[in-house]
Amino acid sequence: MANEMAETNGKSRGPREQMRHDPERLAGGILAGERAALARGITLVESSRADHQLLAQDLLARVLPKTGQAVRIGLSGAPGVGKSTFTEAFGRYLIAQGLKVAVLAVDPSSARTGGSILGDKTRMEFLARDPDAFIRPSPSGGTLGGVARRTREAMLLTEAAGFDVVLIETVGVGQSETAVADMVDMFLLLLSPGGGDELQGIKRGIMELADLVIVNKADGDLKPAAKRAAAEYGAALHLMRPKSPHWSARVELASALQGEGLDKVWETVQSFMMAIKAAGELETRRAAQARTWMWTELREGLLGQLAAHPEASQRVGELEVKVGQGLITPTAAAQQLLTLLFPPRPS
Repeated sequence: MANEMAETNGKSRGPREQMRHDPERLAGGILAGERAALARGITLVESSRADHQLLAQDLLARVLPKTGQAVRIGLSGAPGVGKSTFTEAFGRYLIAQGLKVAVLAVDPSSARTGGSILGDKTRMEFLARDPDAFIRPSPSGGTLGGVARRTREAMLLTEAAGFDVVLIETVGVGQSETAVADMVDMFLLLLSPGGGDELQGIKRGIMELADLVIVNKADGDLKPAAKRAAAEYGAALHLMRPKSPHWSARVELASALQGEGLDKVWETVQSFMMAIKAAGELETRRAAQARTWMWTELREGLLGQLAAHPEASQRVGELEVKVGQGLITPTAAAQQLLTLLFPPRPS
């Protein structure tokens, strides 16, 4: 198959598994553009096993010098707006321009079972079969807004494998957009021709994140409505403070189903990248994103230590009750838990 299916993170299988997870071999395969090595590498960074995480960081360190050359694009929109159809059409358009495209599609994990739909390869069947495309559905794992915690690392591996454009498709309009904006160069918001009432339902913060708003389904009977919606979205954007002094968010029309407007979308992406590169903003933006990434990992790590600490994990529930009853301040409760994690050294 053109794209490797996700591998399971089961129990250790001895020497054979160690060979499959050997960072040196994986790094060599990824840098050579081997799809199987890339699939195994992403499986490794997504694993929650402590031993796998050590190997994953070794792997990332080996490929890090070869990352950072791709255009990183975040794509979001409400359910039903046609994200998967647009992603497939846009991906195929980019491939026709001689580019290699990776799609990291974050699926909603089940709150009850932890499972996920993982249906993006089915929804993008033509793109999935293209040798210049790589689609990786990843369960969100319950992290902030449905964004997979390891999506950033998967992005680095696809860049090291030589993909020119990395598209990160999110679950939908919600908290995930802030997390995605902290890992991509450009944020695309896909909207329907509804305008008016739909515009009222879009949170101001989501619109402020957008570098480009795309009104999809601008074809047939919906084309006049799409044009009106684009004018309304454009007026709304003009009332907001631009994210960058070097770029004002734009609105474009597109029909993923008909393949129309995709050239204009890509032209706008290129204009955006040229503008922020010329101003030196791309480098500073990615540096800031890396620092944000570090602090996110630190917070996640501390919460993980808290959950793994026998006494602290038991005390959490008790302290939550006391805080709720007003018997102890939240600050004092937090300090007690931190003291359990990091006992003071004897003087």
